[in-house]
Amino acid sequence: MPSLIHTRNAVALSFALNGFCFATMVSRLPDIRSGLDLDNGSLGLLLLAISIGSVIALPLSGRLIDRYSATAVTRLGAVLVASGLLVAMTGVVTDTVALTVVGFFVDGIGIAVWDVSMNVEAAEVERRFGRTMMPRFHAGWSIGSFAGAAIGIPMAALHTPLLLHVPVFAAAAAIGSWWAAGAYLPPTVTHEDKQAVACSPWREPRTLAIGVMVLAFALSEGAANDWLSLALIDGYDVRHWVGVAGFTLFVSSMFVGRLTGPVFLDRYGRAPVLWGSAAAAFVGILLVVFGGSVVLVAAGIVVWGLGASLGFPVGMSAAADDPLRAARRVSVVSTIGYTAFLAGPPLLGLLADHVGTLETLLVIAGLMIPAALTVFAARPVKPAETEPVAS
Repeated sequence: MPSLIHTRNAVALSFALNGFCFATMVSRLPDIRSGLDLDNGSLGLLLLAISIGSVIALPLSGRLIDRYSATAVTRLGAVLVASGLLVAMTGVVTDTVALTVVGFFVDGIGIAVWDVSMNVEAAEVERRFGRTMMPRFHAGWSIGSFAGAAIGIPMAALHTPLLLHVPVFAAAAAIGSWWAAGAYLPPTVTHEDKQAVACSPWREPRTLAIGVMVLAFALSEGAANDWLSLALIDGYDVRHWVGVAGFTLFVSSMFVGRLTGPVFLDRYGRAPVLWGSAAAAFVGILLVVFGGSVVLVAAGIVVWGLGASLGFPVGMSAAADDPLRAARRVSVVSTIGYTAFLAGPPLLGLLADHVGTLETLLVIAGLMIPAALTVFAARPVKPAETEPVAS
């Protein structure tokens, strides 16, 4: 059996490789758009295939893990991601939109099952160590995405053929993730024990409350990813590079929050820290919208990033408190969170056309209120306390 430290490192590598694959594809989006001769709207519809694949696969991921193990599902996800990107890039170079759609759909399925399985394994490692680690695993995802972008920039600048970049590096990442998954811990609960739990997590008040919390924090992160740069440009009439710098500051702040957050979580507990996170995101967004000066807006971005950093990873940990139901609960919370993450920003874009891009961010500030009211569901509980409601 692998050592706990070995497993921890393997899970961290899985997170990093997942982020690496995502950023590798994103770094070549301009070439995908031009290769298929699409406008921005059509490209958005094309990428919707990834979202649809993910949303369909997320609720099924928990059952797959219960049936086959996190190791098998992580490996399946990595293979699907690599295969999907190969098919998608083949569609681009052959100017076949339908083939690209199929590839992105498969990629989306792979992203979902890979994500849920590595989060379930990360929660088990965290439980064995007896201290908070999940935010740092998610910081590992950011490191992987930085690496994917760092390689993608020169690849794009050198006009490296898509088939020699995206599928090759995705395949290398899949091989690395296949190897890493071999160091996952063996299951401690049998498939039969898990099957004996008849009630669906979708009927558990605590799981749904965690899902609402994760939804709010996921929207906070997703809105910044998609709209922060444009909000600064439209709202304050700054140069394009200033808007990009603002987004970079947000991402850096989230990364710092995920690296340092476990210290505060272990010292003060989940609920107080998450309540403070929701308050920080609320205040940060208000500073961004109403600050008016560079100093206040920059401070708001930092505070917002720190506040948004912990909700999603801690929600994963909370959903997995009971090993018997961890996989299915994580899949439910992930489904709620990712659906908001994927669907929320486009809806905010529609609202921005009516009230302004910067002012639309106030909707996200308002969502921090239900987030603050539901963070207490994330308090650690013993398995006996997580019995589902009667069906």
